[in-house]
Amino acid sequence: MSDETVGLIKEEASNMRHFNILIGGSAGQGIDTLSSSIEKTLHKMGYYIFSNKDYESRVRGGHNFTQIRFGNLPLYIHSDNLDMLVALNEEAIETHKERLSEGGIILCDEGIASEEATVVPLPLRRIAKQIGNAMVANTVAFGTVCKLVGLDIEIAKDIISANFGEEYAEVNLEAFEEGYGMLQQRFNLEEPPEKNQMLLNSNQAIALGALAGGVMFYAAYPMTPSTGILTYLAAKTMETDLIVEQAEDEIAAIQMALGASYAGVRAMTGTSGGGFALMVEALSLAGMIETPIVIVDSQRPGPATGFPTRTEQGDLSFVLNAGHGEFPRMVIAVRNPEDAFYQTVRALNLADEFQIPVIILTDQHLADSNQTVDKFDMSRVRIERHISDFAVLAEYGDYRRYRLTETGVSPRIIPGKYENQTVLVDSDEHDELGHIVEDADTRIKMVNKRLGKMALLKKKVMEPNYYGTDSPEILLIGWGSTEGALREAVEIINGQGGQSGALVFGDIWPLPTSMLEKYSKDAKIVVNVEQNATGQLGRLIRQETGFLMDRSILKYDGRQLNAEEIVKRLNEEVL
Repeated sequence: MSDETVGLIKEEASNMRHFNILIGGSAGQGIDTLSSSIEKTLHKMGYYIFSNKDYESRVRGGHNFTQIRFGNLPLYIHSDNLDMLVALNEEAIETHKERLSEGGIILCDEGIASEEATVVPLPLRRIAKQIGNAMVANTVAFGTVCKLVGLDIEIAKDIISANFGEEYAEVNLEAFEEGYGMLQQRFNLEEPPEKNQMLLNSNQAIALGALAGGVMFYAAYPMTPSTGILTYLAAKTMETDLIVEQAEDEIAAIQMALGASYAGVRAMTGTSGGGFALMVEALSLAGMIETPIVIVDSQRPGPATGFPTRTEQGDLSFVLNAGHGEFPRMVIAVRNPEDAFYQTVRALNLADEFQIPVIILTDQHLADSNQTVDKFDMSRVRIERHISDFAVLAEYGDYRRYRLTETGVSPRIIPGKYENQTVLVDSDEHDELGHIVEDADTRIKMVNKRLGKMALLKKKVMEPNYYGTDSPEILLIGWGSTEGALREAVEIINGQGGQSGALVFGDIWPLPTSMLEKYSKDAKIVVNVEQNATGQLGRLIRQETGFLMDRSILKYDGRQLNAEEIVKRLNEEVL
């Protein structure tokens, strides 16, 4: 660290203030239904939204909660400060009561014992029973929340009708009216910007990017937190020409996808870290047979089963080095739903162009966090296939799948499309035609050919996103899902007169270095911020550039960093 010091940063920031609701209880108490109703109402009204889930790997019991943050300015991450806690059991009160902001309240059923001064006990279950259906107690709570915050009652009713259908809409609308009339409005929020935005998570965005990017075959075995990609795409098979296969395991899934790709079909697979481990042998196969494939690794804490419903960035070193032998690959970490959409399209194009595996890293936080984003600009979407026409290759006299070229990329034709032209592939080392060989000279040429693609691939990498001042004193460095927290942390620091910036990597391998060199040159303190225990990006940067971070802020308890925590830890651990 430089001898020069940077002053402490205030942790409070009024300009970051948005309204925050947490709905907490146990699995099976209807948290998802209630939170979804609130989110949809806010979305229809035009608010910016960021919501995230915290849930245990059980069907019933445990402590689960959803946080909904909304306002009239863009939002990128959750907040620790709560304005309203909707507690479906006593545990939710005890767990989260210390997070209430001044003036915040706790809503719960009158049957929940609590002596907290901020608790507003409501006859939710009693009213539901009087209506004749004990299951509508949460809809009573929904009505009360809408009244307290001043949400549009007609939009809320439309949401209820759409959610419950004809059979149960009437009783739920009655429950909503009872809840709405129970209290007076307490919070006066600024008017929403009424932007025409989408509300989605990164799993949905990756699936949409796959469709926009021309994927025709997706094979996967369900594994949290990647399963949402599989289920979303499966639901679209009747509307598109897409084929989705739920394989018996991850080994079969990647092999099916490779087979489809060999046949000329754009193909993808997705999993989490444990499933990716099973795919590693086939990953090397993709490298040897130079067949394009996109693999999504939605990370969760390991090793082994670890925390199956929590988040972490623990797989970076693994995917960078997975596979036996040496072969080119690309690794892209998505940062938010909008980024996930465009990067998925790009990953498909790059895999096709260089005939390599492209690995997309996401994680549970991105998979389960809903965020408002602008509608995708389809003018930015291009499906770039790199399939050769055999007529163009006639000058060679015969077709050689692994022809030696200056770029390392060989002509690729679709098997069976041209009479008397066979597309040979083999997992053994081979010559240009695809025949198995054992001589040293051919081996050297083929290894150099495959690795030679990296020179051109490096020219395609995108520099990290930068947020902050032109000459930051404090430079924060992160990747993937840390973007939202880093972006808001920089806003907090600079809003108080500080000079900070954040570099957030999306393309990780090959590693782009130009902006890192530019912004780290004059920074007094450079801090590595990651959701793992060993600082895997920081280690990669040191390996590739020799640059060593001054400090690290690492989090690996399965919960996502937010801006307030980064600012607090900067004060306590760095400055």
